[in-house]
Amino acid sequence: MARVRSLITAARIDEAGNSHNCQRMAAHRVVKGQKRLKVRNGRSYDHYCIDCAKLIVAHDLEKLRLLAAGLDAAHS
Repeated sequence: MARVRSLITAARIDEAGNSHNCQRMAAHRVVKGQKRLKVRNGRSYDHYCIDCAKLIVAHDLEKLRLLAAGLDAAHS
């Protein structure tokens, strides 16, 4: 059986090893030891604070819901 492909890139929650700014908003600071969203971007990763991560995930969930609804409508 063929492997099912995913539209979602590699992402996970991890702990910041060093303090740095959020990739989405430089005013948001991620301090060492704080949880963050780590998203694969080519050969490297982008890192987001939890507040921005929640917005990103909520936005993408809505896009996936709309895509699923479009597939359901196309199938009927």
